[in-house]
Amino acid sequence: MFAVIKAGGRQYRVAANDVIEIDRIAGDAGDQIAFDQVLMVVGPDGSTVGTPVVDGASVAAELVDHTRSAKVIAFKKRRRQNSRRSRGHRQHLTTVRITEILTGGKKASPKKAAAKPSPKTSKSAEEPVANKTEVAFARPSGDPDDLKRISGVGPVLEGKLNALGITRFDQIAAFTADDIAKVDDLLNFKGRIERDGWLGQAAELAQGDSEA
Repeated sequence: MFAVIKAGGRQYRVAANDVIEIDRIAGDAGDQIAFDQVLMVVGPDGSTVGTPVVDGASVAAELVDHTRSAKVIAFKKRRRQNSRRSRGHRQHLTTVRITEILTGGKKASPKKAAAKPSPKTSKSAEEPVANKTEVAFARPSGDPDDLKRISGVGPVLEGKLNALGITRFDQIAAFTADDIAKVDDLLNFKGRIERDGWLGQAAELAQGDSEA
């Protein structure tokens, strides 16, 4: 079963458990979202096409994270006018996970509350976090930078980096191989820092802020 929904002026074909990126919407990670502009629903009993939307149909989803797209460069040059202009843009996006496709006016199933661990489990679960904090990075002086300007860093990941003492672009730009390996181990990045070019991005952002 799948549906075609409209969000942010675009149409998306979605099914249960699909993860899609849409234009930025308000909310925090874990929030429940409902898309009521359902243009078509296809299921075991056939397909239903809306006019323009399907009556009583909606798609429930969960907000996963806020991100930004890869940078797009717009370069303009005027011949023989000594005029050049270069501007970059990164679209703000929201990642959502589709949970249910609902028809007939049905409501989304309530989100199940996470089971509370027993006191013994809670204590043992907190010990690794405390140990990781002990071997984390010394927080540099100065106001923290907006780490979300690095490609792939959203509010949730920025909070995790800040908790480890990583708050500034120049700090990331100066990472050694040991520092990268430490972050990979603490956050289970699996080479993400080198793969996404964090050091180069951080160096450019730090230099741009200093010149500004």
